[in-house]
Amino acid sequence: MEKFTKEMVDDYADKLLIGLTDEENKMVLDEFNIIDADIAKVMEIDNIESVEPMTHTLDDFVYELREDVIEESVDIDDLLANCDDYINDEVRVPKVVE
Repeated sequence: MEKFTKEMVDDYADKLLIGLTDEENKMVLDEFNIIDADIAKVMEIDNIESVEPMTHTLDDFVYELREDVIEESVDIDDLLANCDDYINDEVRVPKVVE
């Protein structure tokens, strides 16, 4: 497995549009080294390839899906009567991002 490098982390950060300082880059590299070491430990387990993936952490996990029930909804005009400003059944809210 290829080791992560400072250049790789910087490249990924640029692609994600997040600039990293040298200190942040070192922190990310340290975390990746810890993750790589953990993965290496798991890969040392004999016959790990033959283990079937789990779908849930509890072996006896049982779930029941509820039945879909159609219920009466509130009329759109009644809902919009509580709004200060709306256009074409859409509520207008103040802009929060510049």
